[in-house]
Amino acid sequence: MSDRLHRQIYTAISAALIGIATMVIPIPIPGGGYVNAGDIVILTSAFVFNPVSAMIAAGVGSAVADVCLGYVLYVPCSMAVKAVMAWCAATAFRGLRKKTNFVTAILTGGGLGEIIMTGGYFIYEGFVYGFAGAVAGILPNLLQGIVGILGAGLLYPTVLRIPAIKKILY
Repeated sequence: MSDRLHRQIYTAISAALIGIATMVIPIPIPGGGYVNAGDIVILTSAFVFNPVSAMIAAGVGSAVADVCLGYVLYVPCSMAVKAVMAWCAATAFRGLRKKTNFVTAILTGGGLGEIIMTGGYFIYEGFVYGFAGAVAGILPNLLQGIVGILGAGLLYPTVLRIPAIKKILY
């Protein structure tokens, strides 16, 4: 198989893993939505793969999870926000990983992605529920973001040890 086909397969696997991680332990929050472990896999994919692959996996995986969990109202938001989050995290991480240390690259890339996620959901929920109601989602999204950054920071070095991943790294 070609490296391109391997990358496409890993993108599809990442989308599935994002969906599964999002659905495994959804913790509902008042006013709609939930906190989950999906951001750990999104950020790990963003750090391992190129921005486009990470964007596709994040958007598709998150949207599928929303459909499966019955949060259909959030499908367009999750698809767009998680895709942009992954693309920005991947781009920032790539720009920093050789210029600075690992921790700074992870915190900056992941932090940028999670700020985009929190802001994106705030804007979406502001239009759906009103901006006063959207404020309730900020803290759970920030908590999810912190878990995502810490989890990806721990998972990324382990994923890099997988020989098949090393072969197709961007």
